[in-house]
Amino acid sequence: MMRYSIWLALLAFPGTVGAQNNEDGDSPDPPVPLANPILPAPKPIKLPKDPEPKGVQWRSLFIQSSRFILFEHAYRYATEPATRDPDRPFFKGYADSVSALHGWADGDPFYVNYVGHPMQGAVSGYLWTLNDTRYRYVEFGRSPEYWKSRLRAGAFAWVYSEQMEIGPISEASIGNIQASAPQFGFVDHVITPAIGLGWMIAEDALDQYLVRFVEGKTRNRVVRALVRGGANPSRSLANVLGGEWPWARPRDQLDDASLVRPDKLKRTVQEPERPAGVAPFEFAANAYAFPASTGICGGGGVSVAFRIHPKWQVVLDVSGCNINGLKKNLSGDSHTYMAGSRWTPPLSGRMVPYAQMLFGGNKVTQELMFPVEKASLQQLALSAGSPPPNHDQYTQQFEVDGLAMAAGIGVDYKFNRALAFRILDLEYTRSWMKS
Repeated sequence: MMRYSIWLALLAFPGTVGAQNNEDGDSPDPPVPLANPILPAPKPIKLPKDPEPKGVQWRSLFIQSSRFILFEHAYRYATEPATRDPDRPFFKGYADSVSALHGWADGDPFYVNYVGHPMQGAVSGYLWTLNDTRYRYVEFGRSPEYWKSRLRAGAFAWVYSEQMEIGPISEASIGNIQASAPQFGFVDHVITPAIGLGWMIAEDALDQYLVRFVEGKTRNRVVRALVRGGANPSRSLANVLGGEWPWARPRDQLDDASLVRPDKLKRTVQEPERPAGVAPFEFAANAYAFPASTGICGGGGVSVAFRIHPKWQVVLDVSGCNINGLKKNLSGDSHTYMAGSRWTPPLSGRMVPYAQMLFGGNKVTQELMFPVEKASLQQLALSAGSPPPNHDQYTQQFEVDGLAMAAGIGVDYKFNRALAFRILDLEYTRSWMKS
């Protein structure tokens, strides 16, 4: 099977980007905000004698994330009968849910998997940015500080997503959702943080170009608030969860202060000398489609890479796709999980080639639904005064596992030390499994 795909790669370079050589060690000057910010008016800035400690405010991050978890579970409990009555003991249902995970699709409609869950990832990512004080004032652009900030937020979005899927206070524990067919798939584990990161970047771009354009044309505070909320819905919800106004922006807190800051708060950024080589850490998200024997298999995945040598990385890759074109009442998906090594030459230009070899496994799953038998079983249960049958009683599942390998080459185009676009990924994938 030959697979061609285009990847969007976001590269994080901890320790190589934006190192500060200055007296206070803080980040560069924040941008000068527009006048007349959204109500309520910002509080006067108190310039401390010592710089504000830069780091993650873990306590407030935990509190705000807990509010989001409570909000999501309250909505689930109010709208999902299966969540209110899982029909399983708590601990057994939790164990069944976690152990049943396999494949890609989870039975949810497109807008839930590819709109709702990415928004969840974006909201949790913005909760991180509210508490990551080192990068509080970064804005969309080519600055490595911005991209490093968003990659840190994307990593937290993945942690939050895993907690909501299979954590102690999750869909698996409250409602035992994944214990019943067809809710087994890994799609939300990948799509929520990966596309959620892209959703954040899109909202940041709208804030930088659309919102600022409108603010430059009008002083009407209501219009400004509506534009900010409409262009950044995920950020607005995160602001509310964080105890801020929905339309709040970090730049509002600096209004009228940028002209009176003492000289000692001015900062410069100098790039230290670094040896050529691959990044210490790399995160990449991709979407792809390739022809299978029955139709198109469309999906996506993520990979992470860790440097072990100036020219070598250890790569972990998880991806999956939904198989289309199957017979009526038959659904299927393919899920691959592989690890291996990647070689990248120590080049200083923007075009960076690579070669990699990965080994792992491939699982293909198909589920056959019996809608006639389902209706008959439900009718019989109602006439007998008994509860409706379990979903598994009218679903037949087929699955097969096998070894898999992938060998490929590619080329990345580096925009800066934190962002690259994968312009070519030519890969041969082979699986060994029964029919």
